[in-house]
Amino acid sequence: MDLNTEIGILLAYAFGMLLLYLLGYLFLVPLKTVAKLVINSAAAGVLLLVINLVGSRFGFLLPLNLFSALLVGTLGVPGLALLFILNTFFF
Repeated sequence: MDLNTEIGILLAYAFGMLLLYLLGYLFLVPLKTVAKLVINSAAAGVLLLVINLVGSRFGFLLPLNLFSALLVGTLGVPGLALLFILNTFFF
């Protein structure tokens, strides 16, 4: 084997490793985003459950479903305020 063949093989391995790194990065970033959304939505569901448990004594209930958990999980406190406003004025 001469030097050109060895350099070509080395460049092919380097390109393959770079391609594997880029593909791994492309799949890992959306997975982190989805995991963060799932964790935030679960925490929002628990928060809505606690609000419903406390609010039931005062006649105040917020809907506890997938949409409301995603809304509060994504937007945080403004999402909770939006859910409160929607519940107060429209339902």
